[in-house]
Amino acid sequence: MRDGQEAICSECGLVVSEARIDHGPEWRSFDDDQTDRRRTGPPVSRSRHDHGLSTRIGRDRGAPPRRRRRIARLRRQHRRSQTSSKAERNLMYGIMEIRRLVGRLSLSRSFREDACVLFETSQGEGLLHGRSIEGMAAAAVYAVCRIAGVSRTVEEVSTVAHASEDELTVAYTALNRELGLETGPIDPREYLPRFASRLDLRVDVERRARELASFVTEENLAGGRAPSGVAAACLYTAAREGDADVTQREVADVAGVAPATLRSTYQDVHSKA
Repeated sequence: MRDGQEAICSECGLVVSEARIDHGPEWRSFDDDQTDRRRTGPPVSRSRHDHGLSTRIGRDRGAPPRRRRRIARLRRQHRRSQTSSKAERNLMYGIMEIRRLVGRLSLSRSFREDACVLFETSQGEGLLHGRSIEGMAAAAVYAVCRIAGVSRTVEEVSTVAHASEDELTVAYTALNRELGLETGPIDPREYLPRFASRLDLRVDVERRARELASFVTEENLAGGRAPSGVAAACLYTAAREGDADVTQREVADVAGVAPATLRSTYQDVHSKA
């Protein structure tokens, strides 16, 4: 039988298993435990270098100046002692950068957790040697988006990252090669709502672009082209058909591709669709 978190033999009283970890919340409100729930601490999180188990020294603004200076010294010493090695310090900086990127890209918490796990794995495999922490953090976020099939281009990630596009590309190539990531091509239709919103195009133009993207995908006309470029070509084709006021340069800039690439893909889509 089970008694709380322990498994006990009902005949001899032998404790079969004990101290099973409960990852659920620890409510600690004695007055009203149903409506006024309060935690004794944050849950364990992989998006923190210490998994959220560290102590944080707060501020006491109403205290006398001498006490405030003492608390500030304690907080400074505590911050310095949080990382005992260079590897742990690099992990902390990388996770902080991932948390910032996920917020800037409007991604969910699950993306943040997965990207932090991927960054920690890459550090354990020695992939940080010779590469920047910021570039590897950006590559981890981009890789998680690729795995989940979420449309985020390299240019979009590098724009908000503290790393260049080349650093991101090099780090992502290393991740994909050494860890064997399960990444596949993203459906061009995933890019259309965001591109159409940035170009301020009508709903009927976006709907027609979605039809063209579906035709290109079903007929395998992409031919190894980047999904963002295919989406841009379909959107530009639909805009031309709907007499929308948009230029090739504007569409290419939004998609992060060269105008020549857009023209080449547009000609194929326009002639076969």
